[in-house]
Amino acid sequence: MYGAPKQRFLLLYGTQQGQSKAIAEEISQQAEQHEFIADVISLKEISKFHLENEKDPVVIVISTTGNGDPPDAALKFVKKIRNHELPDDYFSHLRYGLLALGDSEYTYFCNGGKIIDQRLQQLGARHFFDTGYADDCVGLELVVDPWIKDLWVALEKEFLTRAENEKLIGELKDVNNKNPDIMKVPGNLDIDIETISLHSELPLSYTSLQKAESNTCKEDVEHSLVHSVPPLCDCSLNIPSLSPLHLDVQIFDCITKEIDINLMYPEDEIFMVPIRQAKRLTTEDAVKTTLMLELDISNTTIEFQPGDSFGIVCPNPTGEVTDLIKKLGLSDKKDCQLGLTVRSGTKQRGAFITDYFQEKCSLQYLLTWCLEIRALPKKAFIRALVEYTSDTGEKRRLLELCSKQGSADYNRFIRDHSISILELLNAFPSCKPPLGLLIEHLPKLQPRSYSAASSSLFHPGKLHFIFNVINLEPCSGRALPRKGVCTGWLAELVKPNDEVCEEKAIACSEDMIATEPQISIYIRPSTSFQLPMDISIPIIMLGAGTGIAPYIGFLQHREIQRQQKKECIFGDTWLFFGCRSHNKDYLFRDELRRFLENGTLTHLKVCFSREPPCTSNEYMLNYVQDYLKKFSQDVVRILIKENGYFYVCGNAKNIGKDINAALVDILCAERSVDKLEAMKMLASLKDEKRYLQDLWG
Repeated sequence: MYGAPKQRFLLLYGTQQGQSKAIAEEISQQAEQHEFIADVISLKEISKFHLENEKDPVVIVISTTGNGDPPDAALKFVKKIRNHELPDDYFSHLRYGLLALGDSEYTYFCNGGKIIDQRLQQLGARHFFDTGYADDCVGLELVVDPWIKDLWVALEKEFLTRAENEKLIGELKDVNNKNPDIMKVPGNLDIDIETISLHSELPLSYTSLQKAESNTCKEDVEHSLVHSVPPLCDCSLNIPSLSPLHLDVQIFDCITKEIDINLMYPEDEIFMVPIRQAKRLTTEDAVKTTLMLELDISNTTIEFQPGDSFGIVCPNPTGEVTDLIKKLGLSDKKDCQLGLTVRSGTKQRGAFITDYFQEKCSLQYLLTWCLEIRALPKKAFIRALVEYTSDTGEKRRLLELCSKQGSADYNRFIRDHSISILELLNAFPSCKPPLGLLIEHLPKLQPRSYSAASSSLFHPGKLHFIFNVINLEPCSGRALPRKGVCTGWLAELVKPNDEVCEEKAIACSEDMIATEPQISIYIRPSTSFQLPMDISIPIIMLGAGTGIAPYIGFLQHREIQRQQKKECIFGDTWLFFGCRSHNKDYLFRDELRRFLENGTLTHLKVCFSREPPCTSNEYMLNYVQDYLKKFSQDVVRILIKENGYFYVCGNAKNIGKDINAALVDILCAERSVDKLEAMKMLASLKDEKRYLQDLWG
């Protein structure tokens, strides 16, 4: 009906890197078109919403971080609803829909959303719309887009059902008032919505997702990031709705003053520490360059345990920042102060200035330290870029890339190659977006996390960590290779004036570093990836490449403990380690040999994926999961009979699922159970915090 008030729903989001927030904003913008009003609130703003009294439908968009944890912004909310004193019917009045974001390369897929979903239902809340599980591995939009589309149908049904229930309750009360002897209806009657609904359930389910089919067009010179071929270029397109700009940017003539980077991370204690030493751990002809840095933390209050990680506050590459400023036509304004205001008359509900924007910072500072300019451009961002593109062909191609029909091309040419906004603007030169558009769509530049590779007992006042210098090769859309944001920056910081370590030794005895640069860090304590409190419990450590880092800290710590507690009995320590070559990238070879000789490490199993077996009869143990299966009896004995701990550390795409599958096979064989039962046993180990993972993407 014309003039009827719009129906309100509460829209909550919990984000780590900005994806959940961007999706929540998209839902909010579409809500206006569907005659709804979305009250958008971050889960970290826990005082601004009260689910215990919420009468309207609730929509939650939540990401997953770390090893299956809710994002930092949602931790207080999760702690609140996990209060064991809450009654089972605490949220019995609540109807909600939840969209969980995750990455299937990780073991705990969408676990942040699953934690909240499960707890809400334990407290009596019920769905009005099926939970969606969006997979960043194949493209969030494959689930997000249809989930949002069907959300409006579900909301309409929910509000219609509520209206019918209210009418029915009113009629029942009216009958009760007129015929008091016939029936009594309590004044606080709460009728089960699902029981009396006159409408069938929506056929919506997003609990599984198949990977998108690749584009079937033949490969030719025409089909690339900037060119499509039929049928894509001939078909009509389903594109995201356009989000109007809600920020105004002012550039002042005055030069900016120095900004305190600590203001960007108010919830963390940031320390500026010097890099005392840098060593290359791989030979020059190794496939990857692995460096170890030693930080001096003696003048800080930093305390850490083996297994903890820490974040490094790093800048975007200087050259890319300069090129992006040039693309924006603002080279002469790079050192001038910026001001942001919410655009007058904006229709976007909840429009605000990001909390990491520091007042009076310069354009150079903003793009160097505040915004993730390497972030993958989302489809909503690409859709917005179309409005600032003058060339007709380029405009059409951008529309294709952000469309439902162009999902395969988006994955192939943008997602798979991690194309940045700068590279996109280089590929589409007629696109000239305003600075405000970038500020609205680019997420906050996140610190990079690294595992501690040392023990404070063994190296007091020092913190070691290792990393591979990441190299991304040229591709369609990227003319030149580029290094990782943080690893490339660190490698440049410690680059020697003259080439050192010319000999082909695994561990370089000379410092690479000529000066002592300083970096900003903060500690990220682990809640579970730590040595067992009981030193008699056996442990199995498994990792590949730089995944060995936390185990060096474990073993250093255990070595000192053994010296301090000679009368105590220590459990066995197993290490399964995988690398490419015995001569090129066998990290910490000498130190591991020393641990083995002094008894700190009781079993060391190393395999080399790029070397042939020593003898023709030797079983091909190319990968750590192969070695694990060879010692399956010991693995099961330690885990099942001796209540031992099993640790996995490494790249999620290369090791997480493989080790999980290997353990299932081992349990099937050694315990004579089927696959389902083995998976249940593995799940029990995870619940008991005895199967622990430290994985990264």
